[in-house]
Amino acid sequence: MAPPKKSKSKKTKKVTKKLKKSKSTSAAPKDPNSSDSDWWPSFWAKNSSTPGATIPSDEEEGFKYFFRVSKKTFDYICSLVREDLVSRPPSGLINIEGRLLSVEKQVAIALRRLASGESQVSVGVAFGVGQSTVSQVTWRFIEALEERAKHHLKWPDSNRMEEIKSKFEESFGLLNCCGAIDATHIIMTLPAVQTSDDWCDQENNYSMLVQGIVDHEMRFIDIVTGWPGGMNVSRLLKFSGFFKLCEAGQRLNGNVRISSEEVELREYIVGGVGYPLLPWLITPYETNGLSASMPTFNSLHEAARSLAVKAFLQLKGGWRILSKVMWRPDKRKLPSIILVCCLLHNIIIDSGDQLHPDVALSDHHDSGYGEQCCKQVDPMGRTMRENLEKHLQHNQEKDLVK
Repeated sequence: MAPPKKSKSKKTKKVTKKLKKSKSTSAAPKDPNSSDSDWWPSFWAKNSSTPGATIPSDEEEGFKYFFRVSKKTFDYICSLVREDLVSRPPSGLINIEGRLLSVEKQVAIALRRLASGESQVSVGVAFGVGQSTVSQVTWRFIEALEERAKHHLKWPDSNRMEEIKSKFEESFGLLNCCGAIDATHIIMTLPAVQTSDDWCDQENNYSMLVQGIVDHEMRFIDIVTGWPGGMNVSRLLKFSGFFKLCEAGQRLNGNVRISSEEVELREYIVGGVGYPLLPWLITPYETNGLSASMPTFNSLHEAARSLAVKAFLQLKGGWRILSKVMWRPDKRKLPSIILVCCLLHNIIIDSGDQLHPDVALSDHHDSGYGEQCCKQVDPMGRTMRENLEKHLQHNQEKDLVK
């Protein structure tokens, strides 16, 4: 741009500078309150009577129906990502009236996309924005929350782990149990150039696996994802960082407990028949040739393990983008989507929110997938399971005497 002519007066220069400043300010307002901050009343009025949907008439419950979280938890999530969403250029993030989207409306759009699993076009219609805006807003939110909410999904420290172990023992009689493990498939379609046997699972779907370990409150304390669905769950386990840490004695390495039979019991988690029996991963007895006490052990083991099953039911029911067939997702970005849904699942638990009763999937989280059986048995794992069974049997006999 050429410099201004010298013949211009000082007054003209001042006016020009003032106009430029005014123009730049109106183009990108820094105050989020000047943007589209009254999104909820208009959204509720537009969507609360959607034909065919069983939307609660109460506005607070309706909010949870659409976004899975209470308004208080919604505000907390906004506080986590606000700095990231405000600091990045908001160009193009406007509604049909031309106003910039507030942070709250951006978070609402992203949560609705993840919660409903509806198309970007459908979500855009509900909010009065275009498909490209939904796409951009959702990904910005995912990147921000993935970074800012890490503290909601982490391996417990020793004090917290003692509390978890105490709850598992209190509920199921399983001494020194630290959690339950399970895995699920995220089904997707892939373009022909990306298809391969690695991604094709046993049900001939293209999918990505997610492995999760949960505590007594069905909170995820460890997840692994990004691996192709063609693997079985025992192989996924062995590729995970969690497996390597356990094998190296750096995880599930806390205080041992002494059983009623005066035997040391180390820390462990419980898993289904698809997993190997290891010293730190206890699986149920096979149903053939069970002794008198083994069915009781299997029953308590299954009750504890079902916490992981229920957690995945709530995860995929609450964040339906994971339970629907994803249309050609970017396999490099999909793990971030999965992680953020797990973070949101945990935030709901940490905030004391209750999921709407109709949210959790009514069937199994991996409906249509038969459970594979792993035959690998570590001798120390077998001994550990036998000692646990004897401990349970001894405690039951004591209760009968009482």
